[in-house]
Amino acid sequence: MTNIFITVFAYVIDRVFGELTFVKHPVIFIGELISYFERRFYKDSIFRGVLLLAFVLSTTLVFSFLSVYLLHLLPTFLDIIFTSLIASMFIAHNMLRDAVAGVTTADDKHHAISMLVSRDTKDLSESDIYKATIETYGENLSDGVIAPTLFLLLFGLPGIVFYKTVNTLDSMVGYRNEKYENYGKASAILDDILNYFPSRLTALLIMFLGKQKNLFAFYEDGKKHDSPNAGHPITAMALVLGVKLGGDTSYFGKLKKKASFGTGRTTLTTDDVQKALNLL
Repeated sequence: MTNIFITVFAYVIDRVFGELTFVKHPVIFIGELISYFERRFYKDSIFRGVLLLAFVLSTTLVFSFLSVYLLHLLPTFLDIIFTSLIASMFIAHNMLRDAVAGVTTADDKHHAISMLVSRDTKDLSESDIYKATIETYGENLSDGVIAPTLFLLLFGLPGIVFYKTVNTLDSMVGYRNEKYENYGKASAILDDILNYFPSRLTALLIMFLGKQKNLFAFYEDGKKHDSPNAGHPITAMALVLGVKLGGDTSYFGKLKKKASFGTGRTTLTTDDVQKALNLL
């Protein structure tokens, strides 16, 4: 029951107040840990990447369990309130919504979308900008909102810290390029494992809230994505909005062949972005 209260309060705090700017964000500390290890011990090696994963996870988990121990010394009400405040910093729905909505109102939409995606953005049409916006919203609903909330509900503060640590590792070193292919492999694999169920739960929630008759219709296209997880919420968004997402995309000047998700309209507007935001 305590985890339920903490999860609800943490989510409400994030939705109402967003980022707590009066303290340093804990994800920044995690990022600094990752950078510290990389500066001193980086090697193009899977084993060295496993050491990175072990070092960062053990450090953050020690702090999270220590925090739980100290907070348990407080009266139960204060324990729940302070734990909820800390946990809310690992949930990013408010920030994600603002960032996505900001693309539609920005004077320079190309710059705005470049802050959210890794693809080349300078030559995107307005419709392609909105497509990229909806794709990143669908994908990040899973790893920025649903997954951390689920880990908080199931495992308390250490659970959400564990998830966000792995997710941050993946976002920093989980790339398939010359530098990180081996070094980031362990982090990327663990992140895929942790997101397996949350990504599909996110897709189901999108389909349910979008009043789709076949709640599992997202799976056929969703499994075509390079990622074992990202395609499912993206496809669910496409089906609910009646649009086609995905398709060939340019990264660092090179066109990459990518699957398409959904069979609807190919021209997207600000209304489509707003409908996506209104779902959740």
